[in-house]
Amino acid sequence: MSSSESPQNESSAKRDTTITMHETSPPTNQLHKTTSNRLDTPNITMDDIQLAHLTSTVSGAAAAAAAAATTTQEAYQPAPSEDNTNPSDDTTPKARLRVAATLLALGLALFVAALDQTIVATIIPTVVSDLHSAAGYVWIGGAYLLANAAAANIWANLSDIWGRKIMILTATAVFLGSSIICAESVDMTMMIVGRSIQGIAGAGLLQMVTITVSDLFSVRHRSLYFGILECIWAIAGAVGPLMGGAFTETISWRWVYWINLPVSGTAFVLLFFFLDVHNPRTPFWDGIKAVDWFGSLSILALTLMLLLGLNFGGDAFAWNSPQVICLIVFGCLMSLVFIYCEKRLAKYPLMPMHIFREKSNIACFVVTFCQGMVYLGGEYYLPLYFQSAKDASPLRSGILVLPIVLTESVMSAVTGILIHQTGRFLEIIIFGAVLCVVGTGLYIDLKTDTSLVKIIMYQIVTGLGTGCLFSSPIIALQVNVSQADTASATATLGFIRNMATAVSIVLGGVIFQNSMNLQKPTLRAAGLSANQTELFAGESASASVFLLDSVISDPVQRRVVRDAWSWSIRNIWILYTCVAGVGVVASLFVRNVHLSQHEEHIETKTGIGEKATRRNSHEE
Repeated sequence: MSSSESPQNESSAKRDTTITMHETSPPTNQLHKTTSNRLDTPNITMDDIQLAHLTSTVSGAAAAAAAAATTTQEAYQPAPSEDNTNPSDDTTPKARLRVAATLLALGLALFVAALDQTIVATIIPTVVSDLHSAAGYVWIGGAYLLANAAAANIWANLSDIWGRKIMILTATAVFLGSSIICAESVDMTMMIVGRSIQGIAGAGLLQMVTITVSDLFSVRHRSLYFGILECIWAIAGAVGPLMGGAFTETISWRWVYWINLPVSGTAFVLLFFFLDVHNPRTPFWDGIKAVDWFGSLSILALTLMLLLGLNFGGDAFAWNSPQVICLIVFGCLMSLVFIYCEKRLAKYPLMPMHIFREKSNIACFVVTFCQGMVYLGGEYYLPLYFQSAKDASPLRSGILVLPIVLTESVMSAVTGILIHQTGRFLEIIIFGAVLCVVGTGLYIDLKTDTSLVKIIMYQIVTGLGTGCLFSSPIIALQVNVSQADTASATATLGFIRNMATAVSIVLGGVIFQNSMNLQKPTLRAAGLSANQTELFAGESASASVFLLDSVISDPVQRRVVRDAWSWSIRNIWILYTCVAGVGVVASLFVRNVHLSQHEEHIETKTGIGEKATRRNSHEE
C-alpha cells in the first residue's frame, strides 16, 4: 500500500496481500517499536579480566545479530533505485553482506546509546570529585535522561522530512562529538553540556534504529530483529555499570566516553555505505518550513517541566514548595498547549492525534506505560531491597538482580522469534501482562528473611512478563496504523515509555518515604534516638542503608530498622501490582491480528510530498 492511500478506503483485495485480520477492523500496515530506558543500576566495580570478558560478550552479541540477518535476509526490501528498476535478488552475497552490515551498524548504534544511560552509574562519584562539583552528582545522569526524553519525537518528525539515513547519520555524528566533549571536560558545566547533547543524540539513535528496522522489514520479519535489538539493549544495561567501574579503577573515567568513538565511528561508516532506504532529497529550507516548531517547543517544555518537577520533588525541594508545584502544574498545562498545536496549528504534526482514535492503539500505549513502570521499578527498587533489608553490598545487590535482567533479555529475544515464527502477538501480550501481575504480586512477599531461592524465582516470573512486553506492543501498534505514520507512532510509544520510567521512580520514592514516616513510632519504641530515627526513616532513609551497622550496635534495633525498610518497599510492590493489573485490562483491548507469512513489504516513503499526501488523506 502506498503512503498516499487512506487506510479506511483500502480495498479488501489489498488487505489480503498484506495482513490477514481476525476481525472486522481498519486495515493494517506497518510500524515500529521503542526501546526502554534503562536506569542506572547499583555502583559496581570489576577488574581487567572481567572487562575483557564483557567486551567479548558484547562483540559476540553484535556478531550474533549480524549472523541472524543472513538467515532471514529475504525479508529485506532495499530502497528502489532512482530509475525504479527492480532491486537485485536478495540471495546474492552482496545483498547478504548489505543486510548483515546494516544490522550490525544498527546494533552498534543502539548499544552505545543504551550503554550511555547506565555506564555512568559507577563513575559519578569519581567525576564529581575530579571536577570539584557536588551538584553534578544528579545532573551527570539527569541531563542525559531529560534531553533523551524531550528530543525523541522531534527526531522522528525530522526523519519524515529529510529521510531516515541522513538523520541517523546526523545522530551518530552528534553522539560521537558529544562524547569527545564529555571525555575532555575540565569542569562540571562542560560535562553537563556534553551530557545534554549526548542525550539529544542518544534519543535520535534509539528512535532511528527502530524506525529504520520498521522501514526495512515487513511486520512479521521485523519482530525477529526487534527481539535481537532488545537483547543488545539488555546486555548494554547489564554490563554498563560494570564497564564503568572497570574503566574508573584501571584506566580513567574518561574512557567511558572515549570508548564511544570507535563503536559509533564504525556504525557511522557502515551506515553510510550500506544503509539503503528512501532518500526524499528535501531542500533544506523547505524542510525547515515543514518542521512542527510549535509542537516541538511545547513538547520540549512539557517534558522538561514535568520531569524536573518530579525529580526535584522530595529531593532538592519539598513537594509542596512553589518550585515543584509550578513545574508540575505548568507542565500539565503545557500538555494542553501541545495538543492544541498538534490539532490546530501544525501542518505536519509531531504526534498526529488520529493515532489515538483507535482503542487498540490506546491499549498498546497503556500496556507500554504499565510495562515501563513495572520493569524499571523492579530494576530500581530491587537493589534497594537487597541493600536495606538483606544487608547486601552494592556489588552483591548488582549480582542479585541478574536473574531478572537475564530473563528479560532472553525473553525479549524469544518473543521476537515466536512472533516471527507464528505471526501472532496478542497471546504473548496477554501472557506477559498476566505474568507481570503475578511477579510483582510475589514481590509483596519479600521480607528480611526471604530465602534466596524464592527471590530468584520471583524475579524470573517477573522477568518473563516484562520481557514479553518490550517488542510485542510495538508490533501490535504497527499493524494498526498506516505505514506513513510509522515514525510518529514509534516516537509516541517511546515518549510514553520514557514518561513511565520517570513516573515509576518518583511514585515509588514517594511511597517509600511516606511508609518510612509511618514507621517512626515503631523505631522510637525500639529504643532509637530522635536523630537515629530521622536518619533511617527521614528524607535520607534510602541513602543511609550502609550506615546502619556503624550507627546502631544493638542487633535487635538493627533488625527493627531493616524490617521497617522491608515493609516500606513492600508497599512499592503493591503499587506496581496494581499498575500491572491495569496493563492486563488494557491488553484485552488490543486488536487481534495474524501476520501473514508472505505479506508484501512496501518501503516507507519520506519527504514533504508524502507528509502532505498523508495529511490530505486524514482530512478527507
